[in-house]
Amino acid sequence: MNATEILKSIEAAELKAEVAEFRVGDTVRVHAKIKEGNRERIQVFEGTVLKRQGGSNRETFTVRKFSNGVGVEKTWPLHSPNVDKIEVVRYGKVRRAKLNYLRQRVGKKAKVKELVK
Repeated sequence: MNATEILKSIEAAELKAEVAEFRVGDTVRVHAKIKEGNRERIQVFEGTVLKRQGGSNRETFTVRKFSNGVGVEKTWPLHSPNVDKIEVVRYGKVRRAKLNYLRQRVGKKAKVKELVK
C-alpha cells in the first residue's frame, strides 16, 4: 500500500455515517456542541450556507446570519463531532458555487430565492 491509500483509509474511518443533504444557498440550522467549563450544551446557529469546500473528512461549510444588525459567519468541519446535526429549513435557488456577494448586502437584498420543488 502506498501513502495515499493509507491516508484514504484513515480519512474514511473519520467520516460520519449520516450527513444532511444541503447545498449552497440553503437555510440551515446547525446544532453545535459547546463546552462551558465542565458542562456541555447544544447551541443552534441558523443562517444561509455561503460555501462548501474541500472533500472527504476535510470538507467545511460556512453559514452566515444576521444577529442584532451585524453579519456573523461561522465555518464548521462537516464531519466534526462538535456538529451534532444539520437541519435544512428551506432550499435556496442560486446559480453560484460560492455566495461571497451576500457579504456586501443587508436586509431584503441579502435574501436568496426559495427553490420550489
